[in-house]
Amino acid sequence: INNVTFEALYHLLVVMLTLGGGVQSMPVPTDVPMCTASEPAHYKLTFTGKWSRSAFPKQYPVYRPPAQWSNVVGVTHSSDYHMWQQNGFASNGVKEFSEKGEAWTLIKEVEAAGERIQSVYGIFSAPAVLGGTGQMNTEFEVFARHSYLSFIVRIVPSPDWFVGADSVDLCEGDHWKENVSLELFPYDAGTDSGFTFSSPNFETIPQDKITQITSSFPSHPANSFFYPRLKHLPPMAKVTLTKVKKTNQIISLPVEPTQSNQLPTGNEIEDNLITPDTPLDCEVSVWSPWGLCRGKCGDSGVQHRTRYILMHAANSGKACPQLEEERKCFPDNCL
Repeated sequence: INNVTFEALYHLLVVMLTLGGGVQSMPVPTDVPMCTASEPAHYKLTFTGKWSRSAFPKQYPVYRPPAQWSNVVGVTHSSDYHMWQQNGFASNGVKEFSEKGEAWTLIKEVEAAGERIQSVYGIFSAPAVLGGTGQMNTEFEVFARHSYLSFIVRIVPSPDWFVGADSVDLCEGDHWKENVSLELFPYDAGTDSGFTFSSPNFETIPQDKITQITSSFPSHPANSFFYPRLKHLPPMAKVTLTKVKKTNQIISLPVEPTQSNQLPTGNEIEDNLITPDTPLDCEVSVWSPWGLCRGKCGDSGVQHRTRYILMHAANSGKACPQLEEERKCFPDNCL
């Protein structure tokens, strides 16, 4: 087949699959429910940051830069597409976005998926939040063939950490869900090995899979999210999705509950939140190298090493261990 004929067949196939009658002939996983909504739907997405110093006191970024959120990058798509997946490997686009907040490669990947397998309907964005707490809004449209939503928001500053959602289905049978609420927890993209919000760039070689960060994983005292006394981390952010009603093609936003317009205090009373009464153990640095051996030639001397407090104990948490040690030694290079 020559190129002209091939292109004509290809475009004909795309048209057939785009038409309503052609949807049935597309290979669809049998365990995925089909959306049969006859009309598209508009949604308002509201992102609310809950990353406050009271909720996450350990190593909370105060400056250079302070705690904040990148813009939202979202996609509406079918069930056979994934922007990112827990326990999957991050694409180059997800790597660049989670490490640097650069979305160019990620957008190109989304566009390529849409052109290749018709699995992506649209891509949208929402502005950044210049603080750990705050809100941003945007709107998007979904169709029956593309009823899924995925999005990603970078945690700033961080090595390669983000919050987001993978393949949230907004359709139920023949109708659209009116409201969806999502609590968001931190994920590690598996491309940078830093432990703290302000860690320098340490590329992970070979690349790890995307994993959820918890109060006990990674199990390392230096980890900015390591709170071993908590069963679960509190949510870092929340997303609400509200179906927007259309009247004569003019979008009218539904009246929102009062609480959605309030910024979080970061100290809501829940089992897994850090409250003013939560015990916090003292945390100390690693030991310094042993110092010089001080003493007279021919006699044993003494050398010291020290460490310092990273976080003081609070609310009957474990007290700080000793910060200085000494041991016997014999002076070197005696004359």
